[in-house]
Amino acid sequence: MPRSASIRFNGKVLYLTQDTAEITEQLAGKSLSYDPSRELIDNISTDEITPGWVCYYYDETLANYSLVGLRGGVFKKDSLKNSGASVLVSGLSKGCGSSRETAPYSELKAGIKLVIAKTIEKIYGQNAQNIGLLTSTDFSLIERIERGEEIALSEFTKGLDPISADIVRFGGLFEYSKARFAGEVSPPTLTTPSRPMTLAEKIIAQRAVADAKTESLGVRAVQPGDALFVRTDVRFSHEYVTPMADALFRGAFGEDARVRDAENVYAFRDHLTFLDDVMPEAHVKMGLREQSRKLAVVQEGFARSQNVKYYGEVENSVGKGSQAICHNAVIEDIALPGQVVAGTDSHTCMAGVLGCFAFGVGSTDMANAWFTRDIRVRVPESVRVTLRGKLQHGVSAKDVMLHLLSQSYFKTGKGIGQVLEFDGDGTHAMGLDERATLTNMSVEAGGFTGIIAADQVVWDYLSERRGLSVEALKAMSVRADEGARYAHHFDIALDSLVPMVATPGDPRNGIALTQLPAKVKIDVAYGGSCTGGKKTDMDMYASVLRRAVAKGQRVAPGVRLFIQFGSQEIRQYAEAQGYVALFQAAGAELINPSCGACIKAGPGVSERADEVTVSAINRNFPGRSGPGSVYLASPWVVAASAIAGHIVGPDAV
Repeated sequence: MPRSASIRFNGKVLYLTQDTAEITEQLAGKSLSYDPSRELIDNISTDEITPGWVCYYYDETLANYSLVGLRGGVFKKDSLKNSGASVLVSGLSKGCGSSRETAPYSELKAGIKLVIAKTIEKIYGQNAQNIGLLTSTDFSLIERIERGEEIALSEFTKGLDPISADIVRFGGLFEYSKARFAGEVSPPTLTTPSRPMTLAEKIIAQRAVADAKTESLGVRAVQPGDALFVRTDVRFSHEYVTPMADALFRGAFGEDARVRDAENVYAFRDHLTFLDDVMPEAHVKMGLREQSRKLAVVQEGFARSQNVKYYGEVENSVGKGSQAICHNAVIEDIALPGQVVAGTDSHTCMAGVLGCFAFGVGSTDMANAWFTRDIRVRVPESVRVTLRGKLQHGVSAKDVMLHLLSQSYFKTGKGIGQVLEFDGDGTHAMGLDERATLTNMSVEAGGFTGIIAADQVVWDYLSERRGLSVEALKAMSVRADEGARYAHHFDIALDSLVPMVATPGDPRNGIALTQLPAKVKIDVAYGGSCTGGKKTDMDMYASVLRRAVAKGQRVAPGVRLFIQFGSQEIRQYAEAQGYVALFQAAGAELINPSCGACIKAGPGVSERADEVTVSAINRNFPGRSGPGSVYLASPWVVAASAIAGHIVGPDAV
């Protein structure tokens, strides 16, 4: 049944202001009136809405802990739930970061019916639509709501594509899907004429579901704003998300529902492998150890019952760990050029390095896709990033991304929902691992995904690994058309770039390393995650640590250096290169594959607010890797800083 044509929001408007005292007063019962000069919090990440430990729950318990990670620490257990608020208001980039659907779900179940923000991140906004949480960027609605007016539902469908608008009208994706299957609603017929298309547009056009009844694929052309469903080639999830998606799947389609084309579905035990090693005693007393262990048990049961390929745990000379981080495994074992890859993790975009259209989705989208094989897409605009020339010694793809993310285009939210398409001789001169850093961190720009056209480097890599001929791989690969239209174009001379760091709080806080205002003493240096745990990253750590060991140097006193492999194949590579012995000689602590400290769930997390970490991970939102401050940097800078005891460039060793 569609929603009512108008809505009255019974409950107060809660302003997430930069003044924490104002938030405290509102939580205690005070109501504020709309004031356009009031300073609102920008860049509220999903990590702040539902911190990692909150995501061990996957039911309405999430409502009890909504926003407990918000900077300033004013939200406690049940604060939002007991506030009487039905509308939340904040600044730029609401819902940046992780694709975790637990964030909007926790707000909805805590009584929030509408989220208003200056800009709303793509995945968060889509997740909100899927579960029936209304969103808007129209601040003129606030005074009307405060006066008690009924607001027409059409106010919340303005500017949406037809499919998204229908999902809002039906109150969520599952209700829309039921209406779709019953013939009560259908996606629009695409009539876009032939036109030059970007790389992402061409893949979308090829994989578009042209007719759901006949399951025919492909349309003549698409353009930004077109709404459609695309057929996925790869669907994957991990233990943080699979249990919630499984519950939604069975709830929507029945206890006996089966995953379609299960041979193309994958489940990963890669996020919480080391959680027991770092779980605070306070969380243990809350029963979170047992709660978190349920996630892996439920996922393994799901994979077994649905005949889904399962990547589990292993134990070897380094210790226990995962077979692989999902993103590394998708590149190593699964994805191919021209495919559509959907995963329940925002860094699914990393697979775009193979020339496929890869993006993160929430639990509801994945549960729906298990049944339909399709994912809804509003064709995004693309940003062209042309990299020219060669990087200087000591400058890496990580520095390229920290430079790019620091541009006002991305800091002001203009890149939200757009595809970053990398090209140019500088891009194609990079090895596969360095290119993967570019696509991996595209989501930090608020982007839909990152993508690079497959070339000989990709074809040779995949031919060797997958048993496919180079000719077959070329045939499935896609390139952008001459004359394709882009929303923006960045042209970057790589030889002009220098080592960068992103200061704590946001990956978009990039500055040149030399611009740090003072010597930044560190407590932790972390080299790992999908972004910083690849083979080439191991080469970078080794190049710095080899020089240090040759000079008789080791990790500085008071500093802990962690190096974590992205997959077992990468660990084996490091062993074969002699890196494992080198890392140990330098004083590094080695960790088997897992997301680990990147999501505050493994060795390498900070333990106190006054601790400082320099890290090769992809994001440094408040609380992401512990209570301390996190600077993002390249593997070279991470290794050199571990030796120096403070943040330095690789030439300092």
